[in-house]
Amino acid sequence: MLGQSAMRAAVFFERDGVLNSVRVEKQQQITPPRLEEFHLKLDAEEPLRELKAAGYILLATTNQPGIAHGTPSRREVDMMHALLQKRLGLDGVLLCPHDPDDDCCCRKPKTGLITEAAFKWHLDLDRSFVVSDKWQDAQAAHVAGCTSILIKSVWNGSGHHDSVVSDLTAAVNKILLLQPTGLLRVNCAAV
Repeated sequence: MLGQSAMRAAVFFERDGVLNSVRVEKQQQITPPRLEEFHLKLDAEEPLRELKAAGYILLATTNQPGIAHGTPSRREVDMMHALLQKRLGLDGVLLCPHDPDDDCCCRKPKTGLITEAAFKWHLDLDRSFVVSDKWQDAQAAHVAGCTSILIKSVWNGSGHHDSVVSDLTAAVNKILLLQPTGLLRVNCAAV
């Protein structure tokens, strides 16, 4: 006898520059160090609502090496992420708190955050997407087996990417065109 099991697809969003605003100094994005400086991109609300309605798990990923040095504090970052989840309907936020010299498995472009999410949410990574403005996320997507959609920026780099689009709305439209639903049905034999 065959039963049906549901698997889900996810959309992983780079936090800084895609879901919240950042300052740029010396050609680098500067993440907000305090909650009062953390400003969501309000134009992200409607596109993310469309993905949620289509059945996708919505996740943000972020490298936050400042936590290793105490600025911002983990508490401050957790408050930022609570705001992200509440306002944008995210299912979770995954972060790497390590310094680049720590050589951890979760710092993008490594795939630790994606594989952690795949385990926790039972995701089909082959049907999942990564949306970012940075090459590190596109590289992690490629290695993990996800489709990468880069939002055009000076941080795109020249490495692997599946698509480059003008903005977040165009990225969401591309996802819904390629795969209209995030809920997958898999037949499995009943024991």
